[in-house]
Amino acid sequence: MAEGTKERILRTALELFAQNGYLGTSMNDIAGQLGITKAALYKHYASKQEILDKIVERMNKMDYERAEAYEMPETEPDGFAEAYLHTPIQKIRTYSLAQFDHWTKEPFSSNFRKMLTLEQYRDSKLAQLHHDYLAGGPLEYMAAIFRKLADSDDEAMQLALEFYGPMYLLYSVYDGAEEKESVSSLLATHIDRFIAKVEAGYRSEAAGTAVLSRRNNG
Repeated sequence: MAEGTKERILRTALELFAQNGYLGTSMNDIAGQLGITKAALYKHYASKQEILDKIVERMNKMDYERAEAYEMPETEPDGFAEAYLHTPIQKIRTYSLAQFDHWTKEPFSSNFRKMLTLEQYRDSKLAQLHHDYLAGGPLEYMAAIFRKLADSDDEAMQLALEFYGPMYLLYSVYDGAEEKESVSSLLATHIDRFIAKVEAGYRSEAAGTAVLSRRNNG
């Protein structure tokens, strides 16, 4: 029963954080929404910070499980460069669409995203979480993956920006859209066009290399 109560507190608190912001929600607000006393709430969580820590812990676990399920490189800083270099581009497509669904359709993750969006300019720690989960973190992750397609780190970052920028924008578009599936379709079309462009560039580069080789051997 206690585990069920702790889970209900966690989800209810996150819903309030998504609506009013983390800073704009008190332990009284959480207790009131749950229909319990503040004293009862404190039996499960000592502070609002502890609730947030458990939410972040859950998000980290979900991130790890998702990367593992889609056979994507983990975001640990050591020993992953080789894995990035062997990530097929179609696998990137599948994973990115799953990521979009995760951040828009899964209630826990969607509320976490909305909370970070609200608080990114009001709290430095939450701003860092926003960077790590939704902004610079994903951009740097994609740049590492696209490094195999680029001639330099700068070019890899430009590919990542071209790929991820529209995806980041579409999170907000999705929230306000009446036809939400049309937004998911927009993302799928964007990714398909990006892949086609990248693959066309590869074919062109390969053809140019072959012509140059024939000339040198001729």
